[in-house]
Amino acid sequence: MPVPLYQAKAEFFRTLGHPVRIRVLELLRDGPLPVRDLLAKIDVEASSLSQQLAVLRRAGVVTATREGATVVYALSTPDMADLLDSARWILTEVLAGQGELLAELRAERHR
Repeated sequence: MPVPLYQAKAEFFRTLGHPVRIRVLELLRDGPLPVRDLLAKIDVEASSLSQQLAVLRRAGVVTATREGATVVYALSTPDMADLLDSARWILTEVLAGQGELLAELRAERHR
């Protein structure tokens, strides 16, 4: 029995629901990186990064290729960078709306 689309989407967003995973995707948007470069740019233990990369790899969000002793990760599709851009834009709009509400609340307090 096929999984309903809404359920597949929910699982996809759950996969993205970890700060280290989002940071990895942000770093990979500029191109493939070896694990050592990811480790240098993300403040986590190697075992934690490995675990998060495995989650992304199993979900098909990133690909891993071996170049000698080095494993290089890349986004599986350039559309992932578009998704990150969309998330940034939506978050900016949401926070802007909250900022406006905060300004109104502060203004009312001083009346």
